Amino acid sequence: GRRAAPLEETARLIARTTGAGAGTVVPTDVTDPEAVTALFASVRESGHWLGLLFNNAGAFGPAVPLEDLTPEDWRAVVDVNLTGAFLCAQAAFRLMRDQRPQGGRIINNGSVSAHAPRPGSIAYTATKHAVTGLTKSLSLDGRPYGIACGQIDIGNAATEMTERMQAGVPQADGTVRPEPVMDSADVARTVRHMADLPLEANVQFATVVATTMPYIGRG
Repeated sequence: GRRAAPLEETARLIARTTGAGAGTVVPTDVTDPEAVTALFASVRESGHWLGLLFNNAGAFGPAVPLEDLTPEDWRAVVDVNLTGAFLCAQAAFRLMRDQRPQGGRIINNGSVSAHAPRPGSIAYTATKHAVTGLTKSLSLDGRPYGIACGQIDIGNAATEMTERMQAGVPQADGTVRPEPVMDSADVARTVRHMADLPLEANVQFATVVATTMPYIGRG
């Protein structure tokens, strides 16, 4: 995250619920290579073993017709969703390769949009296709070092960003209709399961959706 205050609030919540301490807060813009380098340098300097990276930063971009999307808005989405994920994965990969014992796990947040896109989502959808390629390449390149990589594709988890879905969002047939959502805690439990596996096992791809959302048979 880029803002210290929400990160510190999250750290306090972790401390209250786990009793494991608040950890270290390092505000980071994942689109900035120097900031990412500094983040993972702080991990290295802490002396702790890096077991998990969850690439969760994401941006939708403006919901506009394809012909109205500016190059600047396109690049902004690519910078966060793809380049940011790559920069963090590369830095984590280096650390996981060099640490002893060697290895670790990377989980990328993909999207059901890569399988069934929404209208007006070309930048977001294209980057999520690319994240799948990133996941596969990391999985292959990580094998010699005990680095596992998997991906979770999420559909309609209830968050501040998805509140509009319950009010109505554009459908493939041109209509606007509300869509069901699911508790984001159900997504978190899936990520936790992926993270808890021994490095000898890996959930390569997982899809978690609100059961009755228009995904299978969308449109």
